[in-house]
Amino acid sequence: MNSPKCNSEYILKNGRSRSGKQNFKCRDCGRQFVMSPRHQPISSATKKLIDRLLLEKISLAGIVRATGVSERWLQYYVNKKLGAVKREVEVKSKKKGKLTIQCDEMWSFVGNKDNKQWIWLAIDASTKEIVGVYIGKRDQAGAQGLWDSLPPVYRQCAVSYTDFWSAYGTVFPQKRYKAVGKETGLTNYIERFNNTMRQRISRLVRKTLSFSKKLSNHIGAIWYFIHEYNASLSIN
Repeated sequence: MNSPKCNSEYILKNGRSRSGKQNFKCRDCGRQFVMSPRHQPISSATKKLIDRLLLEKISLAGIVRATGVSERWLQYYVNKKLGAVKREVEVKSKKKGKLTIQCDEMWSFVGNKDNKQWIWLAIDASTKEIVGVYIGKRDQAGAQGLWDSLPPVYRQCAVSYTDFWSAYGTVFPQKRYKAVGKETGLTNYIERFNNTMRQRISRLVRKTLSFSKKLSNHIGAIWYFIHEYNASLSIN
């Protein structure tokens, strides 16, 4: 018998675990353990699989069934992972010049449908990168949050196409801001991306049991998907 931490053979019996199994302790490193533990360490391969499944429209309960991990462990893992996701767009650098973005806001909720959380997004019409993200209320502060999330070169140069929601006009520069209808096709890319998010993120499906119960996880899941989406693009 060896210590699972330092591989030492200097092992002592050390009482029993809560489940009644013989507990052992390593004299060298102090690690306590039992033989054949009921809960085995989660492998790196399983964690990588979970990371991929979090990008698909599958609930946490579904991931538990697919991978065999415990609900408690998965919730801890998801909380930690989504809490560490960077809340800032990562896009390829652009030179100053002609840039065009399309903006839109998408409804979602946390906990219940009275707690609305609007997802404000901006997409580069040329590269299809998501270049702006803000999650909050559908008001002037939300439009400001989207504007502030844009990289500086877009705030300086980009022409913005949006719907007719009045909050945009109070924040975006008037000379480079154009409100248009869907029939123009000038917001097609961002509307298509909204649909992609609803198809890929179970938390955003309008009628679902997989809705977010925690705001930080809701925001983290959206950012996690957007980072992976931008990274998957082939940009010339």
